Amino acid sequence: MPLTRAQPAASKEHTDMETVAPAVDLVLGASACCLACIFTNPLEVVKTRLQLQGELQPPGTYPQPYRGFVASVAAVARADGLSGLQKGLTASLLYQGLMNSVRFYCYSLACQAGLTQHPGGTVVAGAVAGALGAFVGSPAYLIKTQLQAQTVAAMAVGHQHHHQSVLGAMETIWRQQGLAGLWRGVGGAVPRVMVGSAAQLATFASAKAWVQERQWLPEDSWLVALAGGMISSVAVVAVMTPFDVVSTRLYNQPVDGAGRGRLYRGLADCLVKIWRQEGPLALYKGLGPAYLRLGPHTILSMLFWDELRKLFSQGPCPST
Repeated sequence: MPLTRAQPAASKEHTDMETVAPAVDLVLGASACCLACIFTNPLEVVKTRLQLQGELQPPGTYPQPYRGFVASVAAVARADGLSGLQKGLTASLLYQGLMNSVRFYCYSLACQAGLTQHPGGTVVAGAVAGALGAFVGSPAYLIKTQLQAQTVAAMAVGHQHHHQSVLGAMETIWRQQGLAGLWRGVGGAVPRVMVGSAAQLATFASAKAWVQERQWLPEDSWLVALAGGMISSVAVVAVMTPFDVVSTRLYNQPVDGAGRGRLYRGLADCLVKIWRQEGPLALYKGLGPAYLRLGPHTILSMLFWDELRKLFSQGPCPST
């Protein structure tokens, strides 16, 4: 028998989650994450610059135009103006819309099919949904990364691609590297979003159920979703940051005439080179901005998603 909202939560972590049609979840998930992106994109710009700073150079041997979160925000504003803090916003919104529409749609299908009710089902469903979303959104993330890395010569870190717009970047990549060039770096993006999505969706559902069981907050309050998002953001940042650094490097690296990366051959090669030449801590470059970005983004996106789902709810997911 399905649980109603007034009944106690069952031990299954997804019992309390409202059910909506997957097509509706597609729109809701994309909308929620795009809304969050508008607020967190400046943090993404700073994070990208910090992750590219000192690329494949031993610590202490390179200039550091970006030092810490606050100083880096000021450095970006001085170099590119206040509008520079929203560099790549169009590409970021495109990525969030594409990736999360697929991610939430697939996750909703898994929920309706009862797959998330099985042990480990939430993690697997989140990972698979995230992988599919990352693949679809990869061209937008590629362009976003390259646009956000661009700045004046004195503050430049990483390779500079000199794109003028999202469409201009897409046209240049298509002309020089072909269709496959738009998916260059996807090998780093898929595991990045797989681990992040699995951690986000699994911990958000579990945290919400945990808070509701203890009745600290009114069951229908948005504060329950906020608490779930806050817990989820910690898990996401912890597991996702190394993959995030690798993904940024793979997407931004220069390519040869055949479209092959000049610095890294792929995910494993990038991990090994960063570890050997920059040290293991380099895999957590930009951790501060990454948390400040992923934290609010996770909280806002999951909060928006949860509240929007309530508006379109057809009832709770059935229990087993």
